[in-house]
Amino acid sequence: MKIKPLHAVLVAAFALPLPACDRTHAEEKGEHHHDEHKIVATTPQAKDVILTQQYVCQIRSQSHIEVCALQDGYLEEILVKEGQAVKQGDVMFKILPTLYKARLAAERAEAQLAQIEFLNTKKLYESTPPVVSVQEVNLAQAKLDKANARVKLAEAEVDFTVVKAPFNGIVDRQLKQLGSLIEKKDILTTLSDNGVMRAYFNVPEARYLADMTGQGLNSQQIELVLADGSKFPQHCQAVLIEGKFNSETGNIAYRADFPNTKNLLRHGQTGTVLINRVLPHATVIPQRATFETLDKRYVFVVGEDHKVHQRLITIAHEMDDIFVIKSGLSATDKFVLDGVRQVRDGQEVHYEFRKPEEVLANQKHHAE
Repeated sequence: MKIKPLHAVLVAAFALPLPACDRTHAEEKGEHHHDEHKIVATTPQAKDVILTQQYVCQIRSQSHIEVCALQDGYLEEILVKEGQAVKQGDVMFKILPTLYKARLAAERAEAQLAQIEFLNTKKLYESTPPVVSVQEVNLAQAKLDKANARVKLAEAEVDFTVVKAPFNGIVDRQLKQLGSLIEKKDILTTLSDNGVMRAYFNVPEARYLADMTGQGLNSQQIELVLADGSKFPQHCQAVLIEGKFNSETGNIAYRADFPNTKNLLRHGQTGTVLINRVLPHATVIPQRATFETLDKRYVFVVGEDHKVHQRLITIAHEMDDIFVIKSGLSATDKFVLDGVRQVRDGQEVHYEFRKPEEVLANQKHHAE
């Protein structure tokens, strides 16, 4: 008896027809699989689209200054603490004024002497006959004016030993300690007025030109996102643009002002400015309806004869899951939405049509 090889037996076994029940099950699975990949078509939708552009920004106080010593001497008193809020005119530091007070006393004595000389000269001039000329009276008057000016200078020097807050603000780090020998112009601390914060960000020249020639830019379109991803609750008050471009980068600086009523923002923070622009009556399609070939975007357009044809489209803007179309599609064109990879150019298809409003209501997929 001749024994067949094992592999021949296996081949023969797999070649046997399936039982009727198995064939029916396989056909049902095939039909179900076909149903899952049916062709779906839709049309573009014309709608107002909000385009959001992001720019990294630097946040600055509306006033941020260095508080400096105006006189030499020893730092006698520190009347503020780091992080303390002060009001305009509050005394912050005092420098030992002994030397300046002594100089003021000397200048006042000189002014008093000049006053006496002036009065005596004037009396001699007014006598009959005059003992002195009018030029001597004028000379005495000039000496008195000079002495009074020196008194005012000495008084200012004494006043400068007291450093006061020039505006409402928050005291930053203290750079000098009590008893330090201070020289004129030494920085004692910095003071920040955080009532209104300024977000500075750079915008490319093309975007600037669009703002200037288009609808413009208003403060209601601007939001501020903080470092933790949260949005700053206050609305932008104003938007300003600097007067010149940076010749190295080709950008121009914008400034967005935000009220800081809760003192959440501080000088030196970073964030992201969001500019929301409305694009009216834009033609939009889902990203998943497109495909890319050689860096160009296409869709399959369904003709009246139910045949699909590849068509080149131009993308104006790309958003999360939709494309804003610049050219290539009209509002009445039908295109393949689902099943893009199942069709080929010139193929006749049977499809299910869905309204664009329904399709765009819940987009989760990007382009294939």
